[in-house]
Amino acid sequence: MDEAEDSREKVKRIQVQHHDEEGWLQSGETGNMKTELIYEDREILVVYKPAGFATQTAGIGQADVVSELKNYIWQTDRKTEQTKPAGNTQPYLGVIHRLDQPVEGLLVFARNARAAAHLSRQLQRQDAEGGFCKCYYAVVCGRPPELEGRLEDYLRKRDGRAEIMELSSKEGSGWEARRACLRYRILQILDRPEIALADIRLETGRFHQIRAQMAHGGMALLGDRKYGDDKSLRIGGELDIQNAALCAYRLEFVHPVSGGKMEFQVKPGGKAFSFFSQL
Repeated sequence: MDEAEDSREKVKRIQVQHHDEEGWLQSGETGNMKTELIYEDREILVVYKPAGFATQTAGIGQADVVSELKNYIWQTDRKTEQTKPAGNTQPYLGVIHRLDQPVEGLLVFARNARAAAHLSRQLQRQDAEGGFCKCYYAVVCGRPPELEGRLEDYLRKRDGRAEIMELSSKEGSGWEARRACLRYRILQILDRPEIALADIRLETGRFHQIRAQMAHGGMALLGDRKYGDDKSLRIGGELDIQNAALCAYRLEFVHPVSGGKMEFQVKPGGKAFSFFSQL
């Protein structure tokens, strides 16, 4: 599936309409992977990660997206007789960005160091022209105070959580708080259950940013056990929502070799999104 020959003027658009509810593929080299392969060429891999599955884990022997993709690359390279690392060296896979374990959606990985460096530079310019673009759907609880808006906060990572810091306490404290910005737009509001569908675009990429900022702004995500409030946890329990209702549904970047614009879009598969007609 080599699409790298697209010219700079062309835009490669791939919209994924359907995937198995559990994220499993049952054919080809992907075998029983939970990770769904969306696109590949010699430079990159674009995949769909199901909710509840880690992007990368430090646990020995635990399955995650990275281990599945490295195994996939090793298997396919062996069959196609492409150049392989010597000995027991693992295949190269550059991790450009991650999704939290409870979150579903699109990820791009690099197949060589050159592609990784190019994509990483784009990632640092998420709010600039030609930079990485990541868009999310989220299901939030209650009635949002505004139908659209921009959230800007300072976050610090502490004990596996993202904490919102007041500007006064950030200054001179010695804590490494980082600026976090996102824009949201409410697409649909339901009365029963009292939930809303939000379209979110990141301007920065911070640890647990969407989950922490939306909760701090009075719009806790349905099913988010870490940042949810009493109301969101109650509604999530009543609806049997097992994971945070957040999906990275759109991904845009410039191909690291051809210079062509790449656009990918997927429909959320989580139960929380099934209540909305706007999807």
